[in-house]
Amino acid sequence: MTKIKKGKFDTDFIENIKEEKFIDDWPVVYILNNEKEVYIGETVNIITRTKNHLQNAKRQNLKEVHVLSDETFNKSAVLDIESFLIKHMAADGLFELQNSNGGISSHDYYDREKYKEKFKDIWRDLKREELVKSDLHEIQNSNLFKYSPYKALTDDQTEALTYILKDLIHHKKHGTPGTTIVSSEAGTGKTVLAVYIMKLISDINEERLSFEDEDNVDEKIDLYADSNYLKGMKIGLVIPMQSLRETLKNVFEFVKGLDREMIISPNEIPDRNYDLLVVDEAHRLQRRWALHDYKNFDKNNKKLGLGEEGTELDWILRCSKNQIFFYDATQSVRPSDISKKDFDRLIQKEATYVHYLNSQLRCEGGSDYVDYIKKILSDDPPKEKKGFGEYEFKLFGDVDEMINTIKENDKELGLCRTVAGFAWKWTRKNKKVNDIKIGDKTYKWNTAQKDWPNSPNSINEIGCIHTIQGYDLNYTGVILGNEIKYDDSRHIYIDKTQYYDQRGKCTNGDEEALKEHILNIYYTMLTRGIKGTYVFACDEGMREYLKKYF
Repeated sequence: MTKIKKGKFDTDFIENIKEEKFIDDWPVVYILNNEKEVYIGETVNIITRTKNHLQNAKRQNLKEVHVLSDETFNKSAVLDIESFLIKHMAADGLFELQNSNGGISSHDYYDREKYKEKFKDIWRDLKREELVKSDLHEIQNSNLFKYSPYKALTDDQTEALTYILKDLIHHKKHGTPGTTIVSSEAGTGKTVLAVYIMKLISDINEERLSFEDEDNVDEKIDLYADSNYLKGMKIGLVIPMQSLRETLKNVFEFVKGLDREMIISPNEIPDRNYDLLVVDEAHRLQRRWALHDYKNFDKNNKKLGLGEEGTELDWILRCSKNQIFFYDATQSVRPSDISKKDFDRLIQKEATYVHYLNSQLRCEGGSDYVDYIKKILSDDPPKEKKGFGEYEFKLFGDVDEMINTIKENDKELGLCRTVAGFAWKWTRKNKKVNDIKIGDKTYKWNTAQKDWPNSPNSINEIGCIHTIQGYDLNYTGVILGNEIKYDDSRHIYIDKTQYYDQRGKCTNGDEEALKEHILNIYYTMLTRGIKGTYVFACDEGMREYLKKYF
């Protein structure tokens, strides 16, 4: 059983714990705090570590100490619990963290599941101590948790980060520009890594990155040895989609060292110059095609000395010395999105580095599920039906039944939503109108344009691709509209008369391009669910086709 030893953060506390069992010379986790700030750490020698902290100017304003001890603790367990505490307390928001995000680690170890369960009890105890305020499930559904920079990175995220830092340092040393492209599919943690990098460089700028009180620092010190070269960098995070951009701005307000002004739209780029631009969802950058606002697009091209062929990708390359693009061509969902050929040309340049993320972090069905979805939507479908353990992958014959199941799941878990393709017109001027009609039932499109999944009435609405891309949901209900159909002779085909995204249809009659964008929309929607995905297809032929795979 985990015990919490509480005291004042002073030299008397050291004397009080000397004789305690399973505290001194034993792996423990500790929390230092005052009324506003908190620092979380782990050690196998709490007395020495406390002495070090008492001499550290950064910690001297902290007043209380809580030591979490347990006879079953080992070094791996306390590293894990420390990591759990950092990312959950950061999202809880009761305190501002003094921790940087460079020291968080994660790895598998014997009996890890037992310690994950133990953490739930620890959290309840901390709530009684008034060190945290929210329940775990509330935190885990929050944007502040999902997009927190306080995350333990996967092995391939860490590998990508290592190369990115080395590339940046190399270019800063030599005064040369450089580009990194991180290529990966849905759910591999692109946004998490983008936010992590923003926080890390901010900590380097503010000299908050420190490992002096870590037990095992050699590998970390080696990774950040030349990080001083990155000091003073002017950085920005470019988010092409308005909804996700506003969500991340709200997250940055609550993280020490980050500021909502760091997050910018592509349209703001030509007015500024940066040392580094990090670009998330780079596949949604725009070219001059099927735009909502040609006037400002042309104005920016002119400002930068570009002709009509200039793109938002060109703006970024012109206005920053270094760039990191997080890119997935399979999530390009409109003709106005940047062409894959533009990124292919960028990859060919000598100063461009490419890294890949492979680990599936969102979907509990894993990479096998994501690959299965790709195959179902392709001309080379799976040879047989597959299952994915406890991940729920279910086809419904009645749309109301699916929507009601999503609502029931939402009552238990939160963050379960229904989404659909653009197979119905959108009456934007009258939010009371139910635009979506299926059989004799009608449904309402999303009324919120920003952070729709967390808006008050979203459970009673149907979201579109532009309100869901970049977000995680616990369960997703996906309605395949009458624009996507199936028959034995044509297989999956598109009925463009049933597709109502006017800017999405501007493909100059290129039927294959339209099909590719619509399939990308459904691929993106079908890979949002963490615990499960439900599907209803309006077209009878499509329903019969999908029955083979559910």
